[in-house]
Amino acid sequence: MPRLSDHPPRLTAAALAAVLMAALLVLLPGAAAQAAPVLLSQGRPVTASSQENGGTPASAAVDGDNATRWSSQFADPQWIQVDLGAPAQLSQVVLRWETAYAKAYRIELSTDGTGWSTAYSTTTATGGVGTHTITGTARYVRVYGTQRATEWGYSLYEFQVFGTSGGGPTLPGGGDLGPNVIVFDPSTPNIQGRLDEVFRQQESAQFGAGRYQFLFKPGTYNGLNAQIGFYTSISGLGLSPDDTTINGDVTVDAGWFGGNATQNFWRSAENLALNPVNGTDRWAVSQAAPFRRMHVKGGLNLAPDGFGWASGGYIADSKIDGQVGNYSQQQWYTRDSSIGSWGNGVWNQVFSGVQGAPAQSFPNPPYTTLDTTPVSREKPFLYLDGSEYKVFVPAKRVNARGTSWGNGAPQGGSLPLSRFYVVKPGTTAATMNQALDQGLNLLFTPGVYHVDQTLRVNRADTVVLGLGLATLVPDNGVTAMKVADVDGVRLAGFLIDAGPVDSPSLLEVGPAGTTTDHAANPTTVQDVFIRVGGAGPGRADVGMVINNHDTIVDHTWIWRADHGDGVGWETNRADYGFRVNGDDVLATGLFVEHFNKYDVQWNGERGRTVFYQNEKAYDAPNQAAIQNGSTKGYAAYKVADSVTVHEGWGLGSYCYYNVDPTIRQDHGFQAPVRPGVKFHDLLVVSLGGKGQYEHVINTTGAATSGTSTTPSTVVSFP
Repeated sequence: MPRLSDHPPRLTAAALAAVLMAALLVLLPGAAAQAAPVLLSQGRPVTASSQENGGTPASAAVDGDNATRWSSQFADPQWIQVDLGAPAQLSQVVLRWETAYAKAYRIELSTDGTGWSTAYSTTTATGGVGTHTITGTARYVRVYGTQRATEWGYSLYEFQVFGTSGGGPTLPGGGDLGPNVIVFDPSTPNIQGRLDEVFRQQESAQFGAGRYQFLFKPGTYNGLNAQIGFYTSISGLGLSPDDTTINGDVTVDAGWFGGNATQNFWRSAENLALNPVNGTDRWAVSQAAPFRRMHVKGGLNLAPDGFGWASGGYIADSKIDGQVGNYSQQQWYTRDSSIGSWGNGVWNQVFSGVQGAPAQSFPNPPYTTLDTTPVSREKPFLYLDGSEYKVFVPAKRVNARGTSWGNGAPQGGSLPLSRFYVVKPGTTAATMNQALDQGLNLLFTPGVYHVDQTLRVNRADTVVLGLGLATLVPDNGVTAMKVADVDGVRLAGFLIDAGPVDSPSLLEVGPAGTTTDHAANPTTVQDVFIRVGGAGPGRADVGMVINNHDTIVDHTWIWRADHGDGVGWETNRADYGFRVNGDDVLATGLFVEHFNKYDVQWNGERGRTVFYQNEKAYDAPNQAAIQNGSTKGYAAYKVADSVTVHEGWGLGSYCYYNVDPTIRQDHGFQAPVRPGVKFHDLLVVSLGGKGQYEHVINTTGAATSGTSTTPSTVVSFP
């Protein structure tokens, strides 16, 4: 397929829209008194009659990038249509053709996607950029080509629809970050007092409504001990962790729970440099407590004071100059980092792309070590550029090793806060969707948000970023959030808490049945946590569903609660935790626990998981309640029988059937026996003999034994 060698210089979508809007204001009588037309089509769901190959999908025509394109098969007729999401008053359509253009085509409008009316037609088009004034109200807009100008197909760099939606006044981007985002600079008085005040409130507030984000401006801070409780995040505002140095500690301990850290959930530390007072910082956490983009100029202790139990955690894009002391941590995953050394291991310690990681040695010691991470892209983060807040969006890395920031400025791009709708408590789901439809990203300030309609992320490269573990609660059984079949969406840093009315799912990435290739610019889901019950009754059929191909799920905890309020085998019923239908999906740091049936169902091809931690549901009342046909229990991780290629490294499943300790589970893992389906370093554990596993995977691996809490392991399968 030919390409233009002399096409116009590339404009950003915002710049192009501004030029066109200015032109319209000049050309349209009385336009100054009317709502300004806006670009409605960018990032919206789009379909086409065909596509030439995997590199020219329909979505490329609405991505705001004049270097990507949709192209059809080499036949007449062909069409491409965009769904604007709601009826809109249309004013203009701009078609930016590649060399393979349409000589004859129609622009058609529809309110329902079925009946079409012609708004413009031509049989003498000459390609280039076609700008067409359109009048009408429509939700769907279609370009219908009837005659090609070349032997090739139809090829569009951009298909842009302008108009005004019925969503009310245009929402502003930017603004203040609200009262629960607490910003410090080195001259702020009584920083320690403010840190302590929030910690006293949040230390044991496991299911409370408080949400807090501490932000430290670049500079040096002396003599601080930032103790981090529930739903509290602490971050630096530099572009590099070393821009913000605390001569002191960022501490998580377990005094509130008698020295047991197995319930230290939902908190985070990011983008800071630490000089610990005694040379070693303490970060004694379990699930949903990421330690990202940190530079510890000393050691890091992952156990609570007194070396009580701790149950899993996650480090990424960090540099720890000294030793990471694992001590009593049962399982841990470290990605794309640099460490001085690593001490000890209990059951399952996994490393990928970590300089200084211990050598592969599973099961004794229990280290699974990959030299690089197959694909990664770091989490977006808020920072200060002078006095202006921006969000940095890191670039994708392939076969990464070490941090993204150690050799100068990180790779990626920045978005000003003005391109975000700053969501504050009380904001409705309708307003959030209006902001998304306008082309704004979402920045959730700390709070709990009830949503009575699904939040629809339909634009490519949209960023949805939460501060302070912002929490979404779906009302009336809706799915809290759905992502369209588009490239490069970034979801990061928030919690979805199931409501009391059963939801079919809590988060869906992509529509069912999609065939679009997103390898060049995948969607990432990072530090997005799912909870069913605990804070009150909650129900869902599935926690998280991944339909889009090539999606990266980088650190999630999908949890059906085993303690708290609204907990019981049927009270917080949720049969499935994590379901993957898309191909080429990668999970790095996957934690899924306690679902009534399969915790993980993997139906897509060429899936990969690096580190998996699971506990089967504690509260099964008896063997019959978990029986899966002739199989005892549902596997913690099930690869569909139809899958031909799949691979996993460092996967563990644990049972603790405390209601009926006689329950037996046939296996922790189930997969088809094929050469392309491979697992490395698997284990199952019976905690104190409360239930037992017969095998590790399928019928391979020894049974767990008695009350010894000794893992049964399989180094390689098949």
